[in-house]
Amino acid sequence: MPKIELSNNEAIVLMEFLLRFSDDDKLEIEHEAEKQILYNLCASLESEMPEILDPKYKELLEKARNVIVNNEL
Repeated sequence: MPKIELSNNEAIVLMEFLLRFSDDDKLEIEHEAEKQILYNLCASLESEMPEILDPKYKELLEKARNVIVNNEL
């Protein structure tokens, strides 16, 4: 299972971004720090996820999406 560490400041910025999304279902950047934290998060995930280079990545993505939507975590 991938593990990503965030600084306290990163966690605060990310939490605010996600809370706004959960309140109104809109993904809108309100501050440059939100964009930066999303770039940082993506870079961290890329380094932890060898699946991104798998030739069957699209299939893995579709399966993961279905599992999540069906609450089969």
